[in-house]
Amino acid sequence: MDATLINPFINATINVLETMAFVKSKPGKPFLKKEDVARGDVTGIIGLTGAANGTIAVTFDEGSILKVVSNMFGEPMTELNSEVADAVGEITNMISGQARRELEGLGKVFEAAIPSVVSGKNHTITHYTDGPKIAIPFSTEGGQFTIEVCLER
Repeated sequence: MDATLINPFINATINVLETMAFVKSKPGKPFLKKEDVARGDVTGIIGLTGAANGTIAVTFDEGSILKVVSNMFGEPMTELNSEVADAVGEITNMISGQARRELEGLGKVFEAAIPSVVSGKNHTITHYTDGPKIAIPFSTEGGQFTIEVCLER
C-alpha cells in the first residue's frame, strides 16, 4: 500500500490524541495484519469511500483508552463504559477528518461514514474491503493502541 495514504492517518492520530487528550503517542513499525481479532479492548471503525473504498479502525487497550478519556473529560475514568465507547467513536471521527483533509491536499478525496464502536476481549474487526490491512502499533504512557487502514487496491 502507498505510504502517502497511510502517513496522514499516523499524523492525524498523533495530533488528535495530543491536542484533545494531552497524550503523547509514539508510532511503531507498520505491519501487514492477517487476522481479524482486535489487538485491544475497544475499537472505533469508520468506512471510507472516494479515492478508494475501505475502512480505518482504531483499537485501544483498556489502559490507554482510560488514560485518553480521563484526560479528555478532566476526571478519572476507571472502566470501559458507554461514555468511553462514545469517546472512541468521536476520536475515530476526528482522526478520520484530519487524515482526510491531509489526503485532500494530495488530491485524494475521501468521504467518511458514521463511526461504529465494538468492544470486548478478543473482538473482531470487519473491514469492508479485501485490501491489505496495514496496522500501525502505538505506545503511550497509559498503554498501547493500534490503527488499521484497509483500502481497496
